[in-house]
Amino acid sequence: MTVTVADTVADTVADTLAGAVAETAASSGPRVFITGASSGIGAALAVRYARDGATIGLFARRETALRELAASLPSSSQHRIYAGDVCDHAALAAAAHDFIAHAGGIDIVIANAGISHGTLTEVAEDLPVFEAIIATNVTATVATFAPFIEAMREQGHGTLVGIASVAGVRGLPGGGGYSASKAAVVTYCEALRLEMRRHGIRVVTIAPGYIDTPMTRQNKYHMPFLMAPERFADRAVRAIGGGVRYRVIPWQMGVVAKLLRWLPDALYDLAFARAPRKARKSAP
Repeated sequence: MTVTVADTVADTVADTLAGAVAETAASSGPRVFITGASSGIGAALAVRYARDGATIGLFARRETALRELAASLPSSSQHRIYAGDVCDHAALAAAAHDFIAHAGGIDIVIANAGISHGTLTEVAEDLPVFEAIIATNVTATVATFAPFIEAMREQGHGTLVGIASVAGVRGLPGGGGYSASKAAVVTYCEALRLEMRRHGIRVVTIAPGYIDTPMTRQNKYHMPFLMAPERFADRAVRAIGGGVRYRVIPWQMGVVAKLLRWLPDALYDLAFARAPRKARKSAP
């Protein structure tokens, strides 16, 4: 089943709930809400959970892409699509309340939506780009989780999943905005994990390496251990269900991440000062 709650309808929680389906979904799998679900990692996660018969909330900006994804999901799963921007926090809250009402609760929330652009501090035109990266990758993660926490507390269980990145382990030249945003996701999720523990709510941080998505295809440099999104999704779903707190996928990039943490600053500077840079959104 696919029910669209468009932005224009999702101005308020009341408006959205008025359009909700009254009955609880009959699906026997987990109830999963995913942002950034129209392509890449988000779409792959939706397909993977659908194989388990999940009831899935799909949130992204591109309604046409969401409809195409929903049409490809097996009939054993149920789904609702929400066309909206994660920076529209009212729309996120409306979608969350609608999904909880439809599914009869919530098991897993995956804050996956994100953007990536190169940024340079000395270029004035890049400041709005930096702000957009933080708003989408960090603030929207908070706004994605927030409306689900009350329902999870009442249930006494639930899992919040933040999608970070290996790029958040250490700063990369020309990628300060993206690296900072993903480092923030890691530390925010760690803090939230401690806060939610007494409520029976798990918080999981997944840090992808290079995954073959529309976002990474913008990179004009070699990407070691590049992984297909389907393989990533399979490993991520197993990690989320397996009780981990933090996981780098693929494992090879986990080794790289540990080495980067241990590398003395002087050596890191020598090794990475001239590293390839992300493409900037705007030219100086």
